[in-house]
Amino acid sequence: MTKNIRISLYILVPILLWMISGFFVSDAKEIEGVKNKLFTVGTLQSNAVKYQPTIKLKATSQSEARVNVRAKTSGEVVKIGSKQGEFVQKDSILCSLGIVELNRTEVKAPFEGFIEQIVKPGNFLERGQVCATIIQLNPIIFSAEVPEFNINKVETGQNVTIKLITGEIIEGKLTFVSKSASPSTRTFKVESQIQNKKGMIRDGITTEMIIKTNQVNAHKISPSILLLNDNGKIGVRSVENNKVIFHNVTILEDSESGLWISGIPNNIELIVQGQGFVEDGQEVLINRL
Repeated sequence: MTKNIRISLYILVPILLWMISGFFVSDAKEIEGVKNKLFTVGTLQSNAVKYQPTIKLKATSQSEARVNVRAKTSGEVVKIGSKQGEFVQKDSILCSLGIVELNRTEVKAPFEGFIEQIVKPGNFLERGQVCATIIQLNPIIFSAEVPEFNINKVETGQNVTIKLITGEIIEGKLTFVSKSASPSTRTFKVESQIQNKKGMIRDGITTEMIIKTNQVNAHKISPSILLLNDNGKIGVRSVENNKVIFHNVTILEDSESGLWISGIPNNIELIVQGQGFVEDGQEVLINRL
């Protein structure tokens, strides 16, 4: 190879390398330019867990039965078998009347319970007038109203926690769920029947009933990532293959530690920063937090 040819190659090869590198640099800058135009969102991987939503309701205790015990004949009350507030057994004598019809002189308790009200000796009772009012407190019933948007989550047999205004806490189960809504409130009556052998729980006590509904797969998120889409649906945005996706969600419960939601995949990369500045289907850059 002559000297001139070698010199020519020494000059030509660097020139060719420079030209080739120029193409690559140009392409790299072009790709970098495209990347710089993409919006960057912050994402967080969220995995569903088993969660038991609760429904909190205002409830009231109710006696199992309240009966006005009436005289079957007329006569003066000569004796009473119990005092107001006392517990009586079934067939206990409540009122004794001084009359001729001996087989009807005694008014008896139809069931065991507490005397809520009783006449005093010396009063005269006409046939059908009330001798005493007796209430049955065992079992005691706690009654509440479930809004119609929650009724599909409620069924008999579910565990309930009942918090009395007096500070007592009672565990039980739902024993009744109404099939018919109240025409005025559009709510459904539910009941929990609790044993009350000593009658410690009184009739008409205000309580809080917490119904523990069936477990579901749920995510706990910050309320700040919720948004409305163009159709007015509430939801969250995620990223899949660098594309933005909107998901409608169902809010299960708003707890102190976060918002529990369902309706999205069990494993999802949620957008937690910048979700309000992107659109469905938009390609984005990801900054995993």
